[in-house]
Amino acid sequence: MPVTGEYEPSPSQWVRDQVAEYEESGGERANTLRDTGLAIVIFSTRGNRSGKVRKTPVMRVEHDGEYALVASKGGAPEHPVWYYNLLAHPDEVALQDGPEPFDVTVRQVSGEERRVWWRRAVEAYPSYADYQKKTSREIPVFVATRK
Repeated sequence: MPVTGEYEPSPSQWVRDQVAEYEESGGERANTLRDTGLAIVIFSTRGNRSGKVRKTPVMRVEHDGEYALVASKGGAPEHPVWYYNLLAHPDEVALQDGPEPFDVTVRQVSGEERRVWWRRAVEAYPSYADYQKKTSREIPVFVATRK
């Protein structure tokens, strides 16, 4: 069952539009990062301060039914806001990769496990490597596992 409660769309218009189109079409439309042709998924979480449901498109990095959620923020010096949502509510997350969302648990990975998932992420979306070069922070990687 998806994360429930009041949904507050992103302040970013393109994110709001992509999430709405993706959900409306059951993942058949708006399922790539703009015009790149590279697949995305949508995840929902609870806001760590507001308590409202938030929905975020991220690059599709899947392996054996698990997914990486890469908190790159384009290589910005700070983490994306959703990073804190996942830390605060790792068991209140849903992921949509196709027609229906499903519940997942997320955990931040480190060490060798992070290195493996980071390689997978860069294979799926090579710009992640550039983003890491732009920032001094290690870009966090979460793994989402179906409940």
